[in-house]
Amino acid sequence: MKVEAFLFGGVAAFFAGTAALYGWWSGEPAGTAALVVAFLMGALVSFFCTVQYRRRGRRPQDRRDAEVADAAGPLEFFPPKSPWPIVTALGFAVAATGVVYGLWLFLIGFGVLALGVAGMVFQYARRQG
Repeated sequence: MKVEAFLFGGVAAFFAGTAALYGWWSGEPAGTAALVVAFLMGALVSFFCTVQYRRRGRRPQDRRDAEVADAAGPLEFFPPKSPWPIVTALGFAVAATGVVYGLWLFLIGFGVLALGVAGMVFQYARRQG
């Protein structure tokens, strides 16, 4: 996942630079906000791939000396139940409502959204295998 982390990190850096230049030259908030959101999405995927690479190391697909049999076995662990998707959805809904009703509600929703995303990423961080 190291290659994917660098790829999406580059995408995030591109959108960050583009958002800064666009916001400075145009002064138009809607396009700047869209570019900032694109930066955040690329950064989130890059962060997730970096965490997964540090937890698991190189995959068989990343090694030149790997055999087909090295990739055999269970593909992934899927959690049986998790409260974090519901927390993330609630945080997004409150943040979206906060865009209409005020900054205070948006900040509360953003905090709940960040908690939900962090919970999903790190829910099984100490799990072995």
